[in-house]
Order: sequence, then structure tokens, then C-alpha cells
Amino acid sequence: MLEKEVINFERTAIVGIITQNQSEEKLNEYLDELEFLTFTAGGEVIKRFSQKMERPNPKTFVGTGKIDEINLFVKENGISTVIFDDELTPSQQKNISRIIDAKILDRTNLILDIFAQRAETSYARTQVELAQCIYLLPRLSGLWTHLERQKGGIGMRGPGETEIETDRRIVRDRISLLKDKIKTIDKQMSIQRSNRGAMVRVALVGYTNVGKSTLMNAVGKSEVFVENKLFATLDTTVRKVVIKNLPFLLSDTVGFIRKLPTQLVDSFKSTLDEVREADLLLHVVDISHPDFEDHIESVNQILQDIKAHEKPVIMVFNKIDAYKHLTIEEDDLITEKTRKHWTLDEWKQTWMSNVGHDKTLFISATQKQNFEEFREMVYEAVRQIHITRFPYNKFLYPDYKDAIEKEEE
Repeated sequence: MLEKEVINFERTAIVGIITQNQSEEKLNEYLDELEFLTFTAGGEVIKRFSQKMERPNPKTFVGTGKIDEINLFVKENGISTVIFDDELTPSQQKNISRIIDAKILDRTNLILDIFAQRAETSYARTQVELAQCIYLLPRLSGLWTHLERQKGGIGMRGPGETEIETDRRIVRDRISLLKDKIKTIDKQMSIQRSNRGAMVRVALVGYTNVGKSTLMNAVGKSEVFVENKLFATLDTTVRKVVIKNLPFLLSDTVGFIRKLPTQLVDSFKSTLDEVREADLLLHVVDISHPDFEDHIESVNQILQDIKAHEKPVIMVFNKIDAYKHLTIEEDDLITEKTRKHWTLDEWKQTWMSNVGHDKTLFISATQKQNFEEFREMVYEAVRQIHITRFPYNKFLYPDYKDAIEKEEE
């Protein structure tokens, strides 16, 4: 009889604030996501703390009363890690560490740690280490003494384990070395992309954990790693796909997230180049997630940041098999109908209909629902790009004269 694997999760508390720019409802959404990030990294959230403030306390992020409350809870409940939902300044992290005897992390540090766990290839590990070094550099003065008594676990992977005794000069040298290494690999990857010829390139983009890799596996018949955790995929996978004898390249890219650390955007430049150089984007959305509209906005913002927002896009609303909505009884005259009560058909009549029927899809990648419609729409979009690139293609225009007439029109 096989023994069941025992996973020891770190006991964790998470902290966020309600401000003029962040309502209580929005904070709860962020903390839900932070809890999922913590679980992905190997932690168990025991308690959530929140405080209403005009702005973060410049010294300890939250107020002195709240920081004392958190400290007492940590002592009484054996909490080993406290994670803050926003990025802490070096001074905030140093001040909090003096008060609370536990590892003090922020959202950026947590995401970097997950990336360190997920990095499989040498290139991905180099990218993650560069991002970690850039993050750690301004925090060296007060961070190392704290880390010396809190080794291992969430936030301690990568350079944090080996660079504890280092100084700023060594870390800067390391950053310079990593940047040179990434430049060399970027050149190699750029050559690889140019060697793919003039084939139409299609890139899957979207929030993390929306089903991009599952869709990639279903369409490209590849074996991309899939798991119900955030950032299951770090390395870009490119596969040649053929629909109705029309070949094109399909790439699966790293998932985006709200408050994506700028260090990662810089480090994963080459990965994002797959998006920049794509001819068509398939923006995959998990429609079963209650915050999917925020996810769309976050992805669009990042696409704008990397100057890929003007590319043709097909919106692919995935996981329709998991979509659930609240119901209102017919005799219930009190409950106000909100977006949480909308059916899929009602959603389709909203702003989604303005995207254009030929640019919106509702599918389930796991159940293969509406998959033929998906393949047909992608084929037509790729075909139009292919026609522009190869106006006299014999397959797309069996009659050569028709091609000339089309060209004249």
C-alpha cells in the first residue's frame, strides 16, 4: 500500500488595506488571489488582517495598533510567515521585521518565489534570478540579518539562499552577469524566431490559470504542463498547428496577473517577445472566475505596456462548463439582480456583443465544448493574415485568376 504524501504547509497570515482607491470588496478580491498565491507557494493562510486607511503607513504599512495585533496573533498561533498584499518599501520591510518575529514578505516577493519554484529551464531560472536580484538590491541593508534566522520555505528560494553574506557590489555584478547571459540567449531565441519563416504566428495570452496550456494541449496535441495553480507555465512553448491543411505557429506564454512585478516584465522580455511578434492574439479568459472582467483589464494593460495592444485579438471565454450564477426566486421581490445573477446568454448580450460576433468565442477546453467553432474562427483569422502575406497561395485561391481579381479589388 502506497503511503500518502504529507505536505507541510507554512502557517501564514496575509495583510491588506482599504483605501480611497481600493474598496473593501476589491481588497477581498485581492486577498482571495493572495491566498491562492500563498497556497501555490506552499503556504496555508490561517488569518487575514485588514485596516481602513487613507494611505499606507510609511513606516509599517498598517497602523501601530494593527501591527501589534498581528504580532500578538503571530506569537500565539505559531505563524511563520506574514505576507502583505502590496509591495513594501525597504524601510517598511525593515521596520516590520523588527516588530514581528516571522518572515515578512510582500506580493512581489511571493510571486518571485513561485516563479523560482516553477522555473524548469536554465533560461527561466536565469530570468527569475535576475528579477529576484533586482528586487533584493535595495533591501540588502536590513534583509540579510533577518533572513539569517529564518532560512528556508516561501520567499527563500533562488539567490536569497546563497547571497545572504553578500554586499551590494557583488549583487550588482551578479545582475550585470545575468543581464549579459539573457542578452546572449535573447539573440539565440530571436534567430530561432526568424528561422521559423513567414508562417503566421498565433499567441495565447491571458491571466494566469485561465486554461491557456489546456487549450494549447487540445489544439496543438502537445504535452504542456497543466495544474490548477498559478503560474504553472513559465517557459514559452511553440507548436506547429494545422487546421484544414493551413499551418501556423501557436505559442503558449506565461500568465499575467494583477500587480505584476515590474522586475518580471523586464526579466521575461524574450518570453513577451513571442506576444509582441505574434500576428494574432487569442485572449483566453476564465469566465467562471467572479473577477474575470478585472482580469481582462489587467491583461489589456500589460499588452499596452509591452506595445502589443493593437494586434488583432479573438476573445476566448473558457471554462463555460464551470460557469455558475446566483439565482433569484420568482417570488423574490427584494433581491436586486446584479452581474452575479447573469446567465451566459445574458453576458453575451452585454459589452461582449460589441466585440464582434466573429471575434468572440465561448468554449470549454477540457470538455471540448464549441471546439469546432473555435477551430473554424481561428482558421478564418489565420487565413486572412495568410492571404495578405501570400496573395497567390494555390490552396487559399485554387483559381489563380481569382487571386489576381482579388488583388485588383
